[in-house]
Amino acid sequence: MEDIARGSTGESVALRVRHAARSLREELVRLHARMTLIGRNDAGQGTTEYAILVGVLVVIAIVAIVAFRPKLQELWNAIADGMGQL
Repeated sequence: MEDIARGSTGESVALRVRHAARSLREELVRLHARMTLIGRNDAGQGTTEYAILVGVLVVIAIVAIVAFRPKLQELWNAIADGMGQL
């Protein structure tokens, strides 16, 4: 029975299992550390947020120009007339 519990190198099965479990645990810790670093790579996120913000501001500007077109035209004409008098 003791022959079954020992491997070819004379190690007990329990010792080999503990060694394998320790190696697996260390590998999982390394993998978790790598995945954490990968998850923190958000360099493209800032660019995307900036593009969305610029797009929203452009839409707001277009809506404001269309909504206030008569007043803006009046203001533009007043500025042009004022500059023409200089």
